[in-house]
Amino acid sequence: MCISSRIRSLLVLLIVLFPISIYAQEVQDEREFDYDKASGKGPEKWGKIHKEWSACNNGKMQSPIDLSNKRVDVVHKSKKLLRNYKPSTAVIINRGHDIEVHWEGHAGSIKINGTIYALKQAHWHSPSEHTINKKRYSLELHMVHKSVDPTSKHQIAVIAILYKIGKPNRFLSKLARNITSLVNQENEHRHPGVIDPREIHMSCRRYYNYIGSLTVPPCTEGVIWTISKKVRTVSLDQVKLLREAVHDHAAKNARPLQPDHKRGIQLIGP
Repeated sequence: MCISSRIRSLLVLLIVLFPISIYAQEVQDEREFDYDKASGKGPEKWGKIHKEWSACNNGKMQSPIDLSNKRVDVVHKSKKLLRNYKPSTAVIINRGHDIEVHWEGHAGSIKINGTIYALKQAHWHSPSEHTINKKRYSLELHMVHKSVDPTSKHQIAVIAILYKIGKPNRFLSKLARNITSLVNQENEHRHPGVIDPREIHMSCRRYYNYIGSLTVPPCTEGVIWTISKKVRTVSLDQVKLLREAVHDHAAKNARPLQPDHKRGIQLIGP
């Protein structure tokens, strides 16, 4: 085996053994950043807090963005987004800046362009981070997935679902008691047992697709975003509960819109 081949093999081994560093996951300790413009730690300053977060200010593929009809390329496909979720044990965590459902077992996966991405966690932003033709919605759910192939070009894939005020969301209704017990309990968690991600009920027939970033530090780029075109409903009380549970500065935990830098945005559907 030549030296270059050995180096490549070693790199693959390191990726397998230490996937967290490659994943560049969202920062869990929210004390170093917030959503308050006056604090000096708000979104406009994220990229200056740590050099590892520089993409937050300097990146050219940042999220969220506006999904404008003027920028969208319509792609006609009858094939649905391939999902294969299943019930698995999970914990609900108050991260201070949001409420997260973290699956401890294998909760299934999605398949994008031949690559399988395993579901890791879900969390909420209020109001929505993405907008459609400049319209901002009341809530946005992010389902975060990680590639099972450590050599994949895109390591993270996020499915986003937008919500408007209306009928209560059944998935949130099932979690309400646990979320209520986490109000103002930063870094605390609850073990509700098994949570079925299929109960989130997203539409997979029509969806937006583009390459962006994480919307919190370190703002890692190269994230595959899939945003469901169908807007679902959530009750006002459910939105209030999610806001009450987190810190005051994160009651509105939506990062401002980022420049799209003429990125390709697709609307895929039949």
